[in-house]
Amino acid sequence: MEAAIRVVMASLREKMKSEGVDVSTAIFPLLKLLSLTIIGLILAHPKVQLVPRSTYKLLSKLVFALFLPCLIFTHLGPSITLNNFLLWWFLPVNVLISTVIGCVLGYLVALLCQPPPEFFRFTIVTTGFGNTGHIALAIVGSVCHNPDNPFGSECKRSGMAYVSLTQWVSVILVYTFVYHMMEPPLEYYEIVEDEEDEIMEVIDNSNVSRPLLVEAEWPGMEAKETEHCKTPFIARLFNTNSESNISDRNIPDLESIDEERIKSIRCLAEPKVVRKIRVVAEKTPIQHILQPPTIASFLAILVGIIPQVKSAIYGQDAALGVVTDSLDILAEAAVPSVMLILGGMLAEGPKDSRLGMRTTVGIIVTRILLLPVAGIGVICLADKWHLLVKDDRLYRFVLLLQYTTPSAILLGAVASLRGYAVKEASALLFWQHVFALFSLSFYIIVYFNLLLPYV
Repeated sequence: MEAAIRVVMASLREKMKSEGVDVSTAIFPLLKLLSLTIIGLILAHPKVQLVPRSTYKLLSKLVFALFLPCLIFTHLGPSITLNNFLLWWFLPVNVLISTVIGCVLGYLVALLCQPPPEFFRFTIVTTGFGNTGHIALAIVGSVCHNPDNPFGSECKRSGMAYVSLTQWVSVILVYTFVYHMMEPPLEYYEIVEDEEDEIMEVIDNSNVSRPLLVEAEWPGMEAKETEHCKTPFIARLFNTNSESNISDRNIPDLESIDEERIKSIRCLAEPKVVRKIRVVAEKTPIQHILQPPTIASFLAILVGIIPQVKSAIYGQDAALGVVTDSLDILAEAAVPSVMLILGGMLAEGPKDSRLGMRTTVGIIVTRILLLPVAGIGVICLADKWHLLVKDDRLYRFVLLLQYTTPSAILLGAVASLRGYAVKEASALLFWQHVFALFSLSFYIIVYFNLLLPYV
């Protein structure tokens, strides 16, 4: 029996090699990441609890404030030039395209699966907004870790640079599109408000008792609460139904916002619609995009496109080379730490959810199985139109990964910030990351089959 299995595996391996792909090249990187995740899960499991939850939260803060910025700065800076910055324009644009396609598919899922009305927008945004940061960095880092990787000796530096360049786009999307899409529905505001009291009670009693999901990818987001972040601000602002019986408690009134400034500054009457849009823009917490990872991205781009400054910071003969080397040592801890934190998050298990089994399955299947197929079509079309960097397989691999990852863990933090669908986000993200192991394995093999014979 064992001999037969070996013959079949050898035959499969030989077939894939003849097609340009070694199955171990595609699968082993994910097995490495799985091993790290299992270690994190075992250490954080309630029955073992060798490492307390507070330690994982501290580790997530180190990743966010130190390890990830170091990784971005040390890999994006040496690779970026003014010419490369212009050549790589499709990377951030592809994040927007993948989000738009995902949201369209999410809208179809919401129509077909018919989730509870209060979770209609939640279904759309969780299908559309993927994890283009931590998971993509971990996969690229694991693929490039082997010196015999199929993308060459510059795999790690170039791959990390490609992924890092898209970080600022994802952050802007979080604090604009995702932030407003996760607003508590006006019609169910009283229900959400009751749940909010329970959530706030837990937070007040013990910071450690919050789920690791809330701080797994963007620690400290809950400290960014604004006056109206847990209210249906936009729905109330644009609501024209004067007979609505929804309580106005804690919901802002348009007439009370910036009234003095409006009277003193404007000579001409401002159209009401324009005024409402301006108020929404002013209440959008876009100022919070300046976090350590995005600052590192902007700083690396700025340094990279100025040759004189770049030569002083990067390279063996650089005047500040010792500082860059120290940052590079810290950057090595980013990927294993991210996977350990993911294991700790999975150890907490799924929460109770009112989303419904049909909608949950619909989101998972659409996000991790159907969206990558659409991504293959988009990248093939872009390649046919000569929009991509010529003869760069790694560039195309990173673009394809943007369609393949599960929903962003950051959605759990935004849900907690807005006081909306917190348990549903936790349960959905848990199951997505469990099944993503299989979908990622399958699609990485597909991508390698498409890309390795490419050049």
